[in-house]
Amino acid sequence: MIAEIKDTQPEALEAVVIRFVGDSGDGMQLTGTQFSDTSAMFGNDVSTFPNYPSEIRAPQGSLYGVSGFQVHIGSVEISTPGDDVDLLVAMNPAGLKTNLYAVKPGHTIIVDIDSFNKKNLEKAQYETNPLEDGSLENYRIIEVAISSLTKEALKDVEGLDNKSITRSKNMFALGMVYWMYHRSPEHTIDFFNKKFASKPHLIESNTKVLNAGFYFAETLELIPNSYTISPARMPAGTYRIISGNTATAWGLLAAAEKSGLELFLGSYPITPATDILHELVKHKHFGVKAFQAEDEIAGITSAIGASFAGDLAITTTSGPGLALKSEALGLAMMVELPLVVVNVQRGGPSTGLPTKTEQSDLMQAMYGRNGESPVIVIAASTPSNCFEFAFQAAKLALEHMTPVILLTDGYIANGSEPWKIKRVSEMPEIKNNKVTELKENWHPYDRDEHTLARNWAVPGTFGLEHRIGGLEKDKITGNVSHVPENHEFMTKIRAEKIERVQNYIPELTTEFADEGDLLVIGWGGTYGGLHSAVKELNKKGYSNIGFAHFNYINPLPKNTEDILGKFKKTVVCELNNGQFVNILRMNFNKYDFLQFNKIQGLPFGNTELVEKFKQLLN
Repeated sequence: MIAEIKDTQPEALEAVVIRFVGDSGDGMQLTGTQFSDTSAMFGNDVSTFPNYPSEIRAPQGSLYGVSGFQVHIGSVEISTPGDDVDLLVAMNPAGLKTNLYAVKPGHTIIVDIDSFNKKNLEKAQYETNPLEDGSLENYRIIEVAISSLTKEALKDVEGLDNKSITRSKNMFALGMVYWMYHRSPEHTIDFFNKKFASKPHLIESNTKVLNAGFYFAETLELIPNSYTISPARMPAGTYRIISGNTATAWGLLAAAEKSGLELFLGSYPITPATDILHELVKHKHFGVKAFQAEDEIAGITSAIGASFAGDLAITTTSGPGLALKSEALGLAMMVELPLVVVNVQRGGPSTGLPTKTEQSDLMQAMYGRNGESPVIVIAASTPSNCFEFAFQAAKLALEHMTPVILLTDGYIANGSEPWKIKRVSEMPEIKNNKVTELKENWHPYDRDEHTLARNWAVPGTFGLEHRIGGLEKDKITGNVSHVPENHEFMTKIRAEKIERVQNYIPELTTEFADEGDLLVIGWGGTYGGLHSAVKELNKKGYSNIGFAHFNYINPLPKNTEDILGKFKKTVVCELNNGQFVNILRMNFNKYDFLQFNKIQGLPFGNTELVEKFKQLLN
């Protein structure tokens, strides 16, 4: 049975921000994902932000064990998961305490009062019960015995133990939120039918609890009516909601298809990049060869071997893994083989904050190798355009015969948004420098006169045998060479090859203003927050502020200096201590770059950005 939405007159909203929080075993990620998927199916623009602890199962009820999922849906353009929360669903006191700061005064908090017992209040470091001491009087509190009502709804379902019953309480909360925002539970019930096809008692139990929450919300006097958010106006096409890691995997698949090569992934699992491996493993029917290596070094060296053998070779990792791959990455650069290294950045250093986001691997990507070792470095900026930049990383690697580092981060890798599905036929052509038959006077280091890319001769091809390795090589034959002048020549030609990539990447563009008093600069996954903040100021009459976002880091777009010269002030915003701003200072030292940095494992908030930009303008 599917709960039906009654013919009422819901209040229309333009957008809403909802956050689900609870213990890491309370299913908050699933709850948020289902609400996001349902809203995307309805036609809303959607942006999500999963936020979970680094422990697989943190101590129950603890402050640092809270798992959360935030979703921002709207009938207008949605670029971020939102700042101020309109609805907080807190399944325990720890979730309430760690997330109350984000809720707007006067807005709604749903709490499971069954969890507000003495033990849980102590774990959350509450001296008194916040539901009773008046500390929440500025909010609309909806107290619901979610755990008890879940048990009541399932008392007649056979085959369920107490643990399974308790784990279903997230669906009661989801049912309530579905009613509040005029969403049908149908999509989630279809999900139950597919996921638990072999376990009909779980289909029955989850469906019952979901509907129980839906109808319970309808009876609450504290929720006098539901709300509705109309579908967003988006370009015509077929859409699906997609995470950044999935989009990255699909972009690499599209590049393999477009280039006519088989895709090889040599990788070692590491948070938050592992989902790329999980996704690519599913696609053996597309010729994907996925190798889960014993360590990071084996992951990248196996990929280099696959590249030598003629495959589109990929390795995926996060910051600590990139450090381990650095020597082999230098080898790939030295032998000039195409290789894509995807680095999903996380909080560091060392193990750091493995489930939190940061942009602190940029200098490592640029310079973290011995010797003169330049490689192409690009960065995706949204969950959906991880597809385009994964495709572009493969295209650049194959066409320029060099490693490419693609930087994403935990924020956009785990976040999701609507993505307009593309056909491979719509994607740009990918050429490569493969030599498949013996040519007269052939040499392994003959180069394309425009890109300086060398030949790519696959082993086993008669007449194309050549030496390869980490020792310096002769500029023509590839044989080992210790000639000083040859080493200097090869060092400079490898650097010039990267510089010439400027001719094959888009020029930098600005949004909102082409010239003025303040230019906001960002790179990578900060795009959504910066775009939203500058857009808000523009609507408020600040027409003298522009925004430029970098996806190409090495080399930089060739018109970068032209853009910089059109604004009186420039501020570079990063989730690190100032890495990209120092790259700009090295390249354009006549400009005075201001900086705004955040290193908290969290993305920029819209409010903090708007206030900073106002301060700089005034």
